Amino acid sequence: MLNLALVAPIAILGAALLASATGALARPAKVAIEGLAIAAILAAIIGFAQVAMSGPVTVAWAQFGPVVAALRLDIVSTTLMMLIAFVGWVVVRYSCTYLDREPGEARFMRWLCLTLAFVMLLVTAGTLVQLVIAWIATSLSLHRLLLFYPGRPGARRAATKKFVTARLGDIALVGAAALLAYHYQTGDIATLLAAARAGDSGPATSIAAGLIALAAMLKSAQFPLHGWLIEVMEAPTPVSALLHAGVINAGGFLLIRFADVIVLAPGVLAALVIVGGLTALFGGLAMLTQPAVKTSLAWSTIAQMGFMLMQCGFALFPLALLHIVAHSLYKAHSFLASGGAVERIAAARRPGPVAVPNVRAVGIAFVAALAIYATLALVLNVDHKSPQALALGAILIFGVAYLLAQGLADAAPRALTLRMAAYSLAASISYFALHSLALALTAGTLPPTPPPGTLGWVLIIVALLSFGLVAFAQALFPLWVDHPAVAGMRVHLANGLYANALFDRATRGWAVRKVN
Repeated sequence: MLNLALVAPIAILGAALLASATGALARPAKVAIEGLAIAAILAAIIGFAQVAMSGPVTVAWAQFGPVVAALRLDIVSTTLMMLIAFVGWVVVRYSCTYLDREPGEARFMRWLCLTLAFVMLLVTAGTLVQLVIAWIATSLSLHRLLLFYPGRPGARRAATKKFVTARLGDIALVGAAALLAYHYQTGDIATLLAAARAGDSGPATSIAAGLIALAAMLKSAQFPLHGWLIEVMEAPTPVSALLHAGVINAGGFLLIRFADVIVLAPGVLAALVIVGGLTALFGGLAMLTQPAVKTSLAWSTIAQMGFMLMQCGFALFPLALLHIVAHSLYKAHSFLASGGAVERIAAARRPGPVAVPNVRAVGIAFVAALAIYATLALVLNVDHKSPQALALGAILIFGVAYLLAQGLADAAPRALTLRMAAYSLAASISYFALHSLALALTAGTLPPTPPPGTLGWVLIIVALLSFGLVAFAQALFPLWVDHPAVAGMRVHLANGLYANALFDRATRGWAVRKVN
């Protein structure tokens, strides 16, 4: 019965073949492709249900000499299969209308379905060889989508930078796979993860963990090599939705899949916290300065990926998996609805002046939000939660405090104040409930969060202070908006602190030769 999960990638591959065999996509071909995408969703749901009842399993489905291709089915792979199949179906359905009668429509659908199929093979890979091949194939097929309009210089520039970054990530992943295979004397992912969880480690595993983290950072557009992600808007909108809601999460998946290896390297965990936290703060601030909707969404993705990597650095892998699902659904909707959102906002009736909170209101909001969070933590008896998880919840509550501050402004109506208080309470309850659900589903598949050492406590305190100060300053930003220093800071943040310009300078010569 578990082989039914194979239907998901096979169905998407079938859709790609159907698009390849069709010169122009007529209505019956489009219906058939959508039907195959729905079949992939159903197969993924069946696989998830079977794994939830019977536990993880590896299904060998092909053998090429000594190399065995295997399907690794556990709560991680089946959850992501459902996500990929659902988002893929939405993007495919949207593309059928968006690119209707567009020259190259069949070519676009072919590469779109191939990308989805390769991502599915990536998340279900049971061997190191299969994982590396699917990782590289996903990047190359996405490259063809980014160049759907090859005559646009902006599209070629973004694709070139993406290509350079991706190849560096490929080298890192190949090196990590080789070291893991050498140390554990196996290419089977389930076997080497079991050995790692049993404590089998050494210099090779520490280096491999560092290379895995590097590959994840490069794939997830972390600072300072993030520039390509904010320049891929020259591709059709479905590509942006697929990239920001799907492929960009491959870095997080890689860390989650090899979580048992990552936790053996405390230095690598610390690096993930530092790089991810810095990228999250940087991307979140830059997002607020962008005038274009899609560019703002791209910066939001950079910030979200940084936050997810910081979760992995704190060894909160179940929460990172939950983050991937939530962010993918939100970002796919945001990109596909971005054009209509602009029109709706432009046509909306302006409600009047915005209530600007003062320092006192912001201070009360933060104290109230943290008090609600602490009270719920005591009432719900969350003593078993790790310090890292409690700290992450406090960081999320800082965002709720920002909303609560709007309700406590002097000009805010009472109804708004009550609504913001309800949102704060709901967010706190949701965090504890979803965290408990993620822990229950991934128990036995992902390693438990280890107790923090001295460095871990330092990083927790630094993260709380950093995100707290930024959230506090953001809440007070309307009071400082006319200050010359703030105006200058806005310019620098709008340009991403010029890190992307340095990347352009480093790759410009090669990129120009490729265009010519």
